[in-house]
Amino acid sequence: MRLSAAVGREPLVDKNALLAALDEGRVSGAASGCRRGAPHAWKRYRDPRVIIHGESADATESRSVILSFLRDSGLVAGQSAPRLTALAGGVASDIWKIETDDRVFVVKRALGRLRVAQEWTAPVSRNASEVAWMQTAGSVVPDAVPHVLADDPGVGAFAMEFLDPADFPVWKAELAKGRVDPAFAASVGRTIAAIHAATAHSKSVAERFANDAVFHSIRLEPYLEATARAHPALAASLMALSRETLGRKIALVHGDVSPKNILIGSKGPIFLDAECAWFGDPVFDLAFCLNHLLLKCVWVPAAVDRLLASYDALRDAYIERVDWEDVGTLEERAAKLLPALLLGRIDGKSPVEYIVAERDKALVRNVATTLIASRPTTFAEVRTAWAAALHRG
Repeated sequence: MRLSAAVGREPLVDKNALLAALDEGRVSGAASGCRRGAPHAWKRYRDPRVIIHGESADATESRSVILSFLRDSGLVAGQSAPRLTALAGGVASDIWKIETDDRVFVVKRALGRLRVAQEWTAPVSRNASEVAWMQTAGSVVPDAVPHVLADDPGVGAFAMEFLDPADFPVWKAELAKGRVDPAFAASVGRTIAAIHAATAHSKSVAERFANDAVFHSIRLEPYLEATARAHPALAASLMALSRETLGRKIALVHGDVSPKNILIGSKGPIFLDAECAWFGDPVFDLAFCLNHLLLKCVWVPAAVDRLLASYDALRDAYIERVDWEDVGTLEERAAKLLPALLLGRIDGKSPVEYIVAERDKALVRNVATTLIASRPTTFAEVRTAWAAALHRG
């Protein structure tokens, strides 16, 4: 059990300061102002004082573990009656809003089997990596992550501050309403690039986030390899892309830079759900987010022009800050990955829920398969093909 100290957000640090902190163990899974609490007891009981709202089918087991975690960490007093509300949208984790007499916060616990139609399992150790990603990223861009209050790697759970949607709207929800701001997209690109730049070629970060097995099971297998099985003609290309991506070690990758995991704060984007944190190829974060902006064009056709402008703004803001490798080389890798991710969100294990019409799925498939076969080398090639397809549609 680790209980994080109550600390304010510190000023932006430079790369050398961050790497020195990592080398000394001040920013890692066991670090950053944390102290050990009592050993966790796997208590199995129902407590009538705990109010549960919105339970899922497996919440009975989860609530006992969460309550034990809350009390062992000292976040909830032994005699108090916290209110637990299961939050919607958790595919890979149980997420609870915790309300006590004097505070509100969130607890997240990783699931061994994800809630999707196809069988999809992943190690719960990713929960500890998510905490470490927030601590490391917070050392670079303090306002871009929530505060972690306590964590217990043995349970696969951690607590963090609650950010009220009224004050911190989810970017995906805003996009769905047609509220598309290219300037915010640019801030997302800048922030991702800052984290990549600060951690690039770091031995300490590489050792802390050597999560190949988790990244493969949560990202490459369900998005690229499952899609390869659905498209035998593209299987060789997609499997090669998966192997190449896994083998490239450059910087700290979030792994799920999606609008659903980004809050709009007064000081810029706030990133959630870093369960896929991995030291690898930074273009995965870039391509993953750009992919979502393209797919939203199908969902919100009235905002196509602003969504494509956001694609441009995020891309440009990111590229301007690339200093760890040749920009052309990075762009070529991202351009090859992007159409594979497009196809993966239709025919992989985690299809986007908002593209349901067969006509729309066919549009995405046609663009993606054509691009995968042609092996684009620039973002512009992908954008041009996508915009042309939307115009024809």
